[in-house]
Amino acid sequence: MLSVRDLIDRLSRRLRLRPLGDWGLEASLKGDFPEASQQALLGPLNCIHPNRIQIIGHSELVYLADLGDHAYRETLDKLFECRPALVIFTDDIEAAPEFFDRAKETGVALAATPLPEAELISNLQYHLTHALADRITIHGVFVEILGMGVLLTGDSAVGKSELALALISRGHRLVADDAPQFAQIAPDILQGICPPLLRDFLEVRGLGILNIREMFGDSAVRRAKDLHLIVHLRRMGETDLNQMDQRLDGSHSQRDILGVEVPELTLPVAAGRNLEVLVEAAVRHHSLRMRGYNASQDFAERQAHMIEASTPARGDA
Repeated sequence: MLSVRDLIDRLSRRLRLRPLGDWGLEASLKGDFPEASQQALLGPLNCIHPNRIQIIGHSELVYLADLGDHAYRETLDKLFECRPALVIFTDDIEAAPEFFDRAKETGVALAATPLPEAELISNLQYHLTHALADRITIHGVFVEILGMGVLLTGDSAVGKSELALALISRGHRLVADDAPQFAQIAPDILQGICPPLLRDFLEVRGLGILNIREMFGDSAVRRAKDLHLIVHLRRMGETDLNQMDQRLDGSHSQRDILGVEVPELTLPVAAGRNLEVLVEAAVRHHSLRMRGYNASQDFAERQAHMIEASTPARGDA
């Protein structure tokens, strides 16, 4: 749970954000009452569709100043009755005494910053999108291959870490081993990061824990990457392999992660298969599919044209 205090502590230097009192700082930014889930995260002062973080700048002050005394008091009542997590004054605006009175009565935190309203909202939106995003930890190894974020999954001891090490040796980059964390930072975007404890490390059976940064340099690791493709490693018997070989389009599917559909490819693990080359090919193939090219469809159309060209027309002897 991210509290108001956490937000101010994290952004006090970057956004020159400071609290105007010691009340309301432990409140959750998401809110702990049913109506909070229907409130927007932040924005300029809005008492009709209230924000969890209400921003008051010069435009809002002009609006409030134009109200009569009765309407002014009603607006303040509505502002704090909606139980926002935080009210922030921009441009070094000094809050009027009545704001302090109502904030203390309702336990709503107040803060101030010298930044202009637009700059503050832009920075807060970016930070809170990441800080409050839904998250999930998935067992696997997350790597960047040819500019794409690829999650290697599979049963224990199937060879995920060994494959990741081979890919790193070929110039690709490690994001996270064993427990990558994925956050939904946009409706269709999942960003993967590595927990601080595991950062730069890769565990390989027989070798133990390796520090990839120390072994291969800074360019061999990456702090975060969007997820584009899942490659699931699966040991297969001869029957399963034969059935897969009959599919022109490979073993493609979709996996739902936090409501986002992620393309998934099942890659057979068997003796003599060069998995790192196959994974690179899978990434290149996926890149082509994203651009609208489908090799199996191209092959089927070429085959159909050749059959049509070799079939005699009716009436030809």
